[in-house]
Amino acid sequence: MTATTIHFVRHGKVYNPDHLLYERLPDFHLSEVGRRMAQATAQYLANNPQTNTIAAVYSSPLDRTRETAGAILEALNNVRETRGEKPLELTTDERVIEAGNEFRGKRIGHGEGALWRNGNWKLVLNLYKPSWGESYQHIAARMDAFAREKVAQHPGQQIVVVSHESPIWSYRHYLETGHPEHWMFLRHTALASVTSVTYDNETGRVMSITYVDPAASVQ
Repeated sequence: MTATTIHFVRHGKVYNPDHLLYERLPDFHLSEVGRRMAQATAQYLANNPQTNTIAAVYSSPLDRTRETAGAILEALNNVRETRGEKPLELTTDERVIEAGNEFRGKRIGHGEGALWRNGNWKLVLNLYKPSWGESYQHIAARMDAFAREKVAQHPGQQIVVVSHESPIWSYRHYLETGHPEHWMFLRHTALASVTSVTYDNETGRVMSITYVDPAASVQ
């Protein structure tokens, strides 16, 4: 029996002094702390003999995920070089992008972006669905389609996928409960954390889901 493990990594902390909801907007990069978070997680993966054989690295096309993936690639490729292996390169995929959100570009809770102004309240009538953007069902479906494709492409291997909080948690919740809907304030996906899902290559069954937070102490 062979198995494929996908390590879903959330990006590091973003530089966002105006506290905007950046969603899929361009030019939101990792902060200094975020870069250190990415490096901590990268070193965790590269130093662990169970994960430093990762065969491919994918990410969302957004700046913060590509920068996090870049740190992971650098650390893994240093190990690969010592083994005489070819360096890995980054592949981006739209299916693991951040969830769509109608509040993009707004400063939620303040000024014109406040939930109670300009009809914004109509977008948050249902915190469980959600009602302000892309549905959890759609998020989980695109993440699952991506995952199943990569499991077939990488039998018996491990890969890294750098994505975002909502897609990672929605997909994990779907795998664990059978439905992706969840209470958004109870997500367990810290910045630069690793949610690892192992799939049986023969049946496609999920064998295990584990979670680690290598950057928890980064300040």
